[in-house]
Amino acid sequence: MSGPKPPPETAQPSAQPTPLGIYDKPRRASVTGIEVAAVALSLLWLAAALAFFVLVPGAGSQGVDGLRFIMTLLVVFMPVAMIWVAATAARSSRVIREESQRLQAAIDAIRQAYVAQQQRAAISSEPSVTRKLDEIAAATRKTETALATFSTSRRHAPQPASSVAQVSAEAGGDQGSLELGTPAEDLSAPLATDDFIRALNFPETAEDEEGFAALRRALRDRKAAHLIQAAQDVLTLLSQDGIYMDDLRPDMARPDVWRQFAQGTRGRAVASLGGIRDRTSLALTSGRMKQDNIFRDAAHHFLRRFDQMIAEFEPTASDADISALSETRTARAFMLLGRVAGTFN
Repeated sequence: MSGPKPPPETAQPSAQPTPLGIYDKPRRASVTGIEVAAVALSLLWLAAALAFFVLVPGAGSQGVDGLRFIMTLLVVFMPVAMIWVAATAARSSRVIREESQRLQAAIDAIRQAYVAQQQRAAISSEPSVTRKLDEIAAATRKTETALATFSTSRRHAPQPASSVAQVSAEAGGDQGSLELGTPAEDLSAPLATDDFIRALNFPETAEDEEGFAALRRALRDRKAAHLIQAAQDVLTLLSQDGIYMDDLRPDMARPDVWRQFAQGTRGRAVASLGGIRDRTSLALTSGRMKQDNIFRDAAHHFLRRFDQMIAEFEPTASDADISALSETRTARAFMLLGRVAGTFN
């Protein structure tokens, strides 16, 4: 009977290569076809030289002096040396070619690992952005519902007879009657500049109560709501490519440059508004503009809304207000998309 087999745990693990095998030290054979060919050629040449001296009559019978001996050695061994020089060069060329292939494979693996890491980072950060946008959308729907309720209650509420009579008496014969169906935004107080700027920056976190309050007040204003919706659309689309306004650090333009742009100046005079220098964000956005029709339409719609807003905002805004506006996420999206679309050229 054979002895007991050792338990599997005592077996020595075999050496495992690294993933992809590109970082393992290459195991080259000590004798390759190059060396075999060099040995064969050398032996063939030596055999031919020996046969010459042995078989050819008078080849070895002449007197041997120093010069003739040296010439004989050169004739015999110089071709052998040249054969081995050629073999060494061929082997070095083969080693260099293999090392180049391994280096290229390593670079490709590093690039793939980097791309995979970026994709995982984008996927991990996407839920938080999606949650924030869902919260903003829920707040928007709640505000729209409240506005609809308010408008309906005012439209169907019965008017007291005394109030109607008083309005008729004060109006007189020359004054027109008060038109019905006045929009709720015309009856509400004007939107404060601070709330408008705060809304364009969007809430920082889900617990940013002041940011959500400013956003709700801004959504009651029809023009501000249109711009905020357009900004939300482009920010959502940009986030799909991993482009977030918080990551951009643009070169901020002076308030007078913003005023020139609001007053219709275009070209080199307002080129500093395109202060986004992040090449990756510019390249991704430019590619998306060329390939994605939905993204291109949303971007141009947002740029038009922002142009209209800044033209109306500038006359009554102070330099501090314009500086605060330029630091919002909406303004950064305008800088990025405007530069890609050539708005500042």
